[in-house]
Amino acid sequence: MPAPAWLTGRLAGIELFAGLSDEQLDWLACAGTVRELGDGQALFVEGAPADAFYILLDGEIVVSKLVGGREQVLTRHLGDALEHQFVGELPLLTSDEYLATALAVGPARVVAYGKDAFFDMLERCPQVCRVLLPVLAGRINAMERQAGRSRMLEGLGMLAAGLAHELNNPAAAALRAARELRELAPRLAATAVEWGRAGEEAEVRLVARFQDRAGSGAALDPLAEAEAADDVADWLREQGLDQAVELADDLAEHGVDRAELDELAAGLRPDALAAALAYLVPVLRIRTLAGDAAEAAERVVELVRRTSAYTNLDRAPQRDADLREGLEATLALMAPKLGNVRVRREYGGVPDLQAFPSKLNQVWTNLIDNAVDAMGGEGELTISTRREGDHAVVEFRDTGPGIPAEALPMVFQPFFTTKDLGKGTGLGLHVSMDIVAQRHGGTMEVDSRPGDTRFVVRLPLAGGPA
Repeated sequence: MPAPAWLTGRLAGIELFAGLSDEQLDWLACAGTVRELGDGQALFVEGAPADAFYILLDGEIVVSKLVGGREQVLTRHLGDALEHQFVGELPLLTSDEYLATALAVGPARVVAYGKDAFFDMLERCPQVCRVLLPVLAGRINAMERQAGRSRMLEGLGMLAAGLAHELNNPAAAALRAARELRELAPRLAATAVEWGRAGEEAEVRLVARFQDRAGSGAALDPLAEAEAADDVADWLREQGLDQAVELADDLAEHGVDRAELDELAAGLRPDALAAALAYLVPVLRIRTLAGDAAEAAERVVELVRRTSAYTNLDRAPQRDADLREGLEATLALMAPKLGNVRVRREYGGVPDLQAFPSKLNQVWTNLIDNAVDAMGGEGELTISTRREGDHAVVEFRDTGPGIPAEALPMVFQPFFTTKDLGKGTGLGLHVSMDIVAQRHGGTMEVDSRPGDTRFVVRLPLAGGPA
């Protein structure tokens, strides 16, 4: 069913969707469901299953949270600024439940995207991520101040930073490829018509074989490619062909050299050679751009998969968990934070165990983050897994300066931190210990000396308390 024209036009005016193509806007209009809300009607309720992401079209939405038995207003969304044009993305990315309650103030209208449509949006419209993620990070910081769940939300900030970092390159590559493909399409159509008129049947077959072969060799370094382009340009000038430099750059980029051009020219009539080359260049270029776009799309899909693996949004809270999968997903999404830290992996044979994977990933995030901070962003972090009897063991070992002996007994106490003022909340290790001990029936230990600090997590393979 075609998208309603009014909705497509309205979405085009939403800052979150700025720069999207008509095709992407049409998809957004078709994928969403418009909801009309009366005064005081709930859009979602705190604690309810998080199932949708909302774009505010008209009216006002107030978001509140129950804190200490009292309802506290967190924000009001009027649609007048980017950060007030959408709501509901945070619980979809971070939990199974809405973290607050949203009510309409007067009549309001929204367009809703279910969980699957939301993740499809991130895949189909990667530009949205680059706009959404800074707002997401800002909301995380606001909730940290208001709700006091600092370390968990800091982990979510890392997730946002990791997504922004990882999405930037494939999104830019896909956009570049799309723009150039749009420009090349008319050129290919025109040159194809000319080649169809000029080429005889045997010549058309020869050019088709040449086209299939081009670009199959090893890639050249930039200097060698520049030299090859000069040689090809000389050859083209010798044939009296126009636009020698432009054609030469594209041909050399695809590994076409003088010898191959001699072979091609030997099978073509002189008056057909120019038409053949004019046709071949956009064909080869479009093939490369299509490959670039496909590779970028695959990268985005892989990133969404990693995000899902980290947050376990599409799975039951407790399930058979692969510790290696969670550790790798955490490392991938913390890549911007790791900087110059070398990561050594020493994964031993550990079977899957019943666990809360998203909670364990929060523990891994805290421990990796603390290790990186302790090392000042430089050093070596070793992550190992092994089996000890009926327990799985995960060990984090860093080469930082160590924890003072007098501080070791207190590291798991709430609000205790060895970081500078404003650098830590003192809740990370406390929350991590609670997840390991209370949710999984495991233990966490620390041993530290200068140049060798180890946090050891032991989890029962048979599963612990829920």
